[in-house]
Amino acid sequence: MIIKSQSRRRFTGAAALAAVALGITACSSGTSSGTDAEGGSGDVSGDITLLTPIFEGTDGQQLLEDELLPQFYEDYPDVTVSVDYTTYGNLNEKLTTAAVSGAVPDVMMMGVGWIEGFADRGLLADQSELGNTEEKLLETYTPAIVDAGTWDGGVYGMPIMLDTRYGVANMELLEEAGYDAPPSSWDELVEISEALTVRADDGTLERAGFDLLSNDPRQVFETFLFSAGGDLFNEDVTEPTFNGPEGVSALQLMTDLINEHEVEDIGFSSPDAAVNPLLNGRAAMGLAHNNLWTQGLEADPEMLEKLEPFVIQGEGEGMFFGGTFATRSATSQHPEAAQALLEFLASPGPALAANEQRGNVPALTELLDSDYVQSNRFVQFSMENLDVAKREGGPPSWLEVRGDFAPAIESALLGQAEPQAALDDLAALVDEAMARQ
Repeated sequence: MIIKSQSRRRFTGAAALAAVALGITACSSGTSSGTDAEGGSGDVSGDITLLTPIFEGTDGQQLLEDELLPQFYEDYPDVTVSVDYTTYGNLNEKLTTAAVSGAVPDVMMMGVGWIEGFADRGLLADQSELGNTEEKLLETYTPAIVDAGTWDGGVYGMPIMLDTRYGVANMELLEEAGYDAPPSSWDELVEISEALTVRADDGTLERAGFDLLSNDPRQVFETFLFSAGGDLFNEDVTEPTFNGPEGVSALQLMTDLINEHEVEDIGFSSPDAAVNPLLNGRAAMGLAHNNLWTQGLEADPEMLEKLEPFVIQGEGEGMFFGGTFATRSATSQHPEAAQALLEFLASPGPALAANEQRGNVPALTELLDSDYVQSNRFVQFSMENLDVAKREGGPPSWLEVRGDFAPAIESALLGQAEPQAALDDLAALVDEAMARQ
């Protein structure tokens, strides 16, 4: 086994981009030493870069560098992988900088909704030309996940992991209030939320009936939009539809839960809360991320026995999914080596290890039977219900506009704008961005 030293495997920030730029200058595009990346041949060689927002922190870095990459080097001893660690918050800036400079990393991890923009600019290699066709991926992934990695007839991303949003209810509290199941409609959600909200004599909120505020406002809105039977864009992704009747009713429900039904107060929680209110008893129900299970194992394992996941039910079924894909640069100087790394990271063993480290949902359906999934009730629920889950994104301009959603939604929650007006103003911004693409 050949293990490369950390100093050679790790680049950060501008150093990584500059190094790749030098490589592009020194070598002609598309050159490699060349055999099939799946063959594990010593003929596959080269120094390549990996940009990743997963494997973060000491544990994640050790998993990648001390366990996974050594496995990769067993088959590809003449390949050196330099890792550039980043966060999801900084990933878009890094990728955009790389695209502008021409110093595009060989292998890049990017989220659902990001494929379209970078594929549209010709920065990503089409996997369908390398045998990873849509038809082949559909044998091992659900259609929605495969669709998230495609653009304009090509396949540009290999799914690694998913993350989901859905309802979670504290069944002990529901049963004490006379309910034997989570809400199965918006009306029931309102009724049960009101019944489970607890306030002190002076009106101070002590327990939220339904927590909306511990997740990104955009993703909360999208989950309710999907449960209303709506979509972000029309079928051919030429115009936004989130400001239609379904979107307005979804945002109105969110607004009413806070301002009319008073099941939660602004400021009671936030996405940055140290402990999710479902875990410390400050919320009876809420919208949650699948990694709530992992958080619960650390904070209060006994609480997990009380928590029941459920799909938000309206005119449709509301479950949001995001996720992370492995992509390959279209200008990699060592395409066989880069392809080998991409397919290694997307293979069952490494993908499962990455998901377990983060408490996320494996994209491969075959991993439903793994010990990790079977021991994690929230991840299992996610995988069993992916057929009703919907994603965000769609147009190449998505990354440009997604940051505009939270202010628009918050303006309605704060009573500064009516839901229709807030969404119409947002749709106008999206229309402008789509017109520029």
